[in-house]
Amino acid sequence: MQKINNKTARKGNNSGRKEFITAEDVKSNPIVKTTIEKADKMLETIGYTEHGQRHTSLVSNIAYNIIHRLGGDEKRAQLASIAGVLHDMGNVINRDYHAQTAALMARDILLDMGMPYEDVLDVMTAIGNHDESDGYPASDICAALILADKSDVHYSRVRNPDSVSSDIHDRVNYAAKSSFLRVDAEKKTIGLEIQIDTKISSVMEYFEIFLSRMVVCRRAAEFLDMKFELNINGQKLL
Repeated sequence: MQKINNKTARKGNNSGRKEFITAEDVKSNPIVKTTIEKADKMLETIGYTEHGQRHTSLVSNIAYNIIHRLGGDEKRAQLASIAGVLHDMGNVINRDYHAQTAALMARDILLDMGMPYEDVLDVMTAIGNHDESDGYPASDICAALILADKSDVHYSRVRNPDSVSSDIHDRVNYAAKSSFLRVDAEKKTIGLEIQIDTKISSVMEYFEIFLSRMVVCRRAAEFLDMKFELNINGQKLL
């Protein structure tokens, strides 16, 4: 999706201080950088696809776009973007319950950066509910994070192409040559458009591993009063 310029969020108030913390502030935090790198390394060790700076930055930008394009204000969009940056940090401890762990880790980081506690809680709610196994779109920020996270299906996330033949998750991601989340406020639709190389993986395999993700995406879109659509290779499937 289109890269977002966050300069508009960096307006100063009368005292010369910024109005609120931005996603760029959080991305540049050395603790955040190190934690994301370590979390991604842990997932690499146990055989998961990429969850590092590329993934978190992309999710952050898409979450921002969703709120922005649906008429949310800049601060709300920034909170969604911040949730995108921090949502996978919990993997540094364990893959299980990583969403809830990341929410607690985000709390300390954001409070230390000076974020108001009410805003911290909004970010925590979004992060703690982003996983399809035990989460629910409990807010607009959370819904945006869910949609942004689940839309990142792409061959570049596969670390070892040699594993494609034996690992269905790597195979489906490797087959996805492009993915795009289209937000149409006028038509009230949020569409995930994916191009899959069916010589590598079948569309059926996509549904085999990602059906639960599509269900939570539908719930997230409905929370935003939108309809979720899935388009694979030019064919609308949902």
